[in-house]
Amino acid sequence: MNAIDIRGLTKQYKDFTLGPMDLTLPMGCVLGLVGENGAGKSTTIRLIMNAVSRDGGEVTVMGLDNLAPEFREMKEDIGVVLDETCVPEFITARQLGKILSGAYRNWDEAAYNSWLNRFQLPPNKKYKEYSRGMTMKLGIAAALSHGAKLLLLDEATSGLDPMVREELLEVFADFAAQDDHAVLISSHIVSDLEKICDYIAFIHKGKLMLCEEKDMLLERYGLLKCSPQELAAIDPAIIHGKRIGEYGAEALVDRERAPRNLLVEKPTLEDIILYLAKEEVR
Repeated sequence: MNAIDIRGLTKQYKDFTLGPMDLTLPMGCVLGLVGENGAGKSTTIRLIMNAVSRDGGEVTVMGLDNLAPEFREMKEDIGVVLDETCVPEFITARQLGKILSGAYRNWDEAAYNSWLNRFQLPPNKKYKEYSRGMTMKLGIAAALSHGAKLLLLDEATSGLDPMVREELLEVFADFAAQDDHAVLISSHIVSDLEKICDYIAFIHKGKLMLCEEKDMLLERYGLLKCSPQELAAIDPAIIHGKRIGEYGAEALVDRERAPRNLLVEKPTLEDIILYLAKEEVR
């Protein structure tokens, strides 16, 4: 069983269209949803949770259509952390735990307190006095304290310093390492996703450009470095984005089909995403 199966998903707004989108997240894996701000990442997460109605397609979460009446109960198994948490400014982390204990049947107060301690979150400090990093850690502590099997994280590492990001990425990777758990994390920080993700889905202006295993992407493409003249002689069919300067050229190419006499380096995930985006807008 997959954690998430999306087929032909579409959502139409007045000035924006998402999809059609096909996306799969197997259990035991982390899927990174990458794209620029406004690409449709947050909309996709809201559609998975049925927080906004879809216009077409199917969304199945842990084997259940998210339009089924039973999906309301299944939400107990999903931990959601949004870019902007909706926590009243005047309450403390301890008070938040008491509120959530009444909202979730499987709320684990001991686990929540353990996460507060691990994240060094003062339990009696008001939310409005928390830093950006502390607010995100609080949201994650809550998401991990009611027996969730699936985490949906919307820009959960955005705006955080590198050490905090590294700490949270380790938490997410450990969570997904369990066979019956999975994580979907959206971010525009591609380097974060490269560290922990098994699969990458790239959304650009509402269009799903790819959804593949990260390692396969890194093996498929190469970063060609040559002169503009040499680049002009290469079969355009193997080029997936290029940059030409006065003294040299770079291009994202099919590694196996690239000329053997030219320098082809292994790209980063960020290289792949940037060049594919450039190719799309040509």
